[in-house]
Amino acid sequence: MYNTLHLAQEHGIATLTLNRPDKRNAISYALIEELLGALDELAASEAQVLIVTGAGTAFCSGMDLDDLRALPGRTPQQNMEDSRTLARLFRSLYEFPRPTIAAVNGAAIAGGCGIAGVCDFTLACRAATFGYSEVRIGFLPAIVSVFLIRQIGEKPARDLLLTGRILDANEALRMGLVNEILEAEQLMPRARELAGTLMENSPASLRATKRLLTGFAGAELDEAIALAIEESARIRTTEDFREGVASFLEKRKPHWNGK
Repeated sequence: MYNTLHLAQEHGIATLTLNRPDKRNAISYALIEELLGALDELAASEAQVLIVTGAGTAFCSGMDLDDLRALPGRTPQQNMEDSRTLARLFRSLYEFPRPTIAAVNGAAIAGGCGIAGVCDFTLACRAATFGYSEVRIGFLPAIVSVFLIRQIGEKPARDLLLTGRILDANEALRMGLVNEILEAEQLMPRARELAGTLMENSPASLRATKRLLTGFAGAELDEAIALAIEESARIRTTEDFREGVASFLEKRKPHWNGK
């Protein structure tokens, strides 16, 4: 039983819905833990394909504001543990043993964009938006950057990570973040249709292909993620981070000092 998610399975297709519509499915500590538990449960199940989507009008709007507000008060040890846990979430989804499809029904921002991007296929409705906005609040898109560079290449990744700008679905498609754009009412039917197409293939071959693809990246990911975890924890100790969080929550322009 999950509080922040809804999990359904039918005819070999598992649908995992981020279920905090009143919070625009923002990432909380509880959501991360439940996502990790659900992925473990599904990996051990008979599901052949996983669809990830969001309840309401957003896919995932980034970090929960209550958790963001508490970040400056966390200890260095807590910061490291937070970073390790987030890295485990993205890697678990990236290396999930069956094909994964993100059905992006609205805003996918910061960590939400990371969740959408690490899936094997990313479908988006026309109103969907994407972006890694961390630098705008003095934070660091460290862990998601490890996967983003592999997916779209270094030059486009530098653009998104350094500017923090928000893309519409069309630009996300051109950049390679998205595979297809659909009308809102077609999004989930298309996701299920794609899942059905995948299920026509050999399940053993699909699992072996996923193992091969993730195996190619294994050693490189180990090293890159270790560095990303350290940098993600370190940035939380800076004055710019504290100012960025405060200005964001207070809805004012930040005053950076570069420290």
